Amino acid sequence: MKVPAVIYSSAALLEAIKKDKTLTQAANVAWLPGIQRLAYVMPDAHQGYGFPIGGVAAFDLDEGIISPGGVGYDINCGIRLIRTDYYEKDIESKRRELLEELFKEVPAGMGKSGIVKLSQKVLKEILTKGAEWAVENGYGTAEDLERTEENGRMKEASTDGISGRALERGLPQLGTLGSGNHFLEIQKVDKIFDRQAAGAFGIDERGQILVMVHCGSRGFGHQVATDYIELMENEFGVKGLPDRELVNAPFKSEMGRRYYRSMCAAVNYAFANRQMIAHWIRQAFVRIAGSSEGMRQVYDVCHNVAKVEKHVLEGREKLLCVHRKGATRSFGPGRPEIPAVYRAVGQPVLIPGSMGTASYVLAGTKESEARSFSSTAHGAGRVMSRHEALRRFRGERIRDELAGKGIELRSTSWKGVAEEASAAYKDVDEVVRVSDETGLGRLVARLVPVAVMKG
Repeated sequence: MKVPAVIYSSAALLEAIKKDKTLTQAANVAWLPGIQRLAYVMPDAHQGYGFPIGGVAAFDLDEGIISPGGVGYDINCGIRLIRTDYYEKDIESKRRELLEELFKEVPAGMGKSGIVKLSQKVLKEILTKGAEWAVENGYGTAEDLERTEENGRMKEASTDGISGRALERGLPQLGTLGSGNHFLEIQKVDKIFDRQAAGAFGIDERGQILVMVHCGSRGFGHQVATDYIELMENEFGVKGLPDRELVNAPFKSEMGRRYYRSMCAAVNYAFANRQMIAHWIRQAFVRIAGSSEGMRQVYDVCHNVAKVEKHVLEGREKLLCVHRKGATRSFGPGRPEIPAVYRAVGQPVLIPGSMGTASYVLAGTKESEARSFSSTAHGAGRVMSRHEALRRFRGERIRDELAGKGIELRSTSWKGVAEEASAAYKDVDEVVRVSDETGLGRLVARLVPVAVMKG
């Protein structure tokens, strides 16, 4: 190990983390060339491909590396949160109808094709412009871009290193939710911890309705990861690596730069994807609830990404390539990357729970800069494989249990619902408690589901 590894956890969460290879993977990451300060593990961590999910590591731009395993296959899997002027009483009698309309508007499911038919030329434009393209074409507003990480566009993106197969997979899937742990939820505010930050984010009081979307770059991002894992292995090999899944390229190498630009293109695809879905959510509310007034975006955050960011090391600012895999950026007050409207309170941090449990809004902190390169958890984190969840649970029974709690559920697959049972995940309440108490993110609000849509 070139640097130590640190795990942010509690006794209860650590017991779950010990059951897989998360700690070994953290030690392996700490071995990589050019790693700076520490290898970090977030409270929701579990075993991933190469890097643990919930892993954060920053690398020197001259001596360090970039690794597809440190980003993940679902590049820019992320969360978008939309606040509304509606309250639970306003939609109580319409929530089933509203969920059905959302299910009709937003394509979901394994391999599901989108509504919008694209040419390869237009897809390449989307890959370079991200959510900007969506807004220019009538999907949302300029304010949405202001309240999106990177303003919805990684400007370093290029299509020069994108394979034909990746383009083929990306063409039909833009504007789709996907499957697995991806979801769309109508939620209500259950508790407010920090009224100043909540007010800045547009979260007013208990019972207020919000909509949360979790999805990423679909088959396009998966193919970009697949392509570059193979390309890096062919060019640099895996000899000497503690784990072949940590295959990488020097960041400043032609291969490293090509992967970075291609990854940025996949990030942009995901931003555009969530931007289009947000537009259809607003349309659904207009049709069923009567209006989309007040449906402003709170924020949109990346989870799986590598970014060049400025951080302080040994008292000096330095540009680093920060890998966040299953982790959320958590910039504190004053950072220029945060929208001006939030700069006094810190970046909104969105941490979803598992199906049927609470989700949380946090705010980034100044402390997280020194403690985790401004990063925190991204969700509840699995404790059970999908295979084991399928053995133990039935989707129809989960639907009935949620109905008993007053939560509507709509899904394309009962098998998918079983795989995503809340018991297959860590306790999100404990995850955010650790994030808050360690200073990685400050608790702002607790949200609970009213209606859930799964692919």
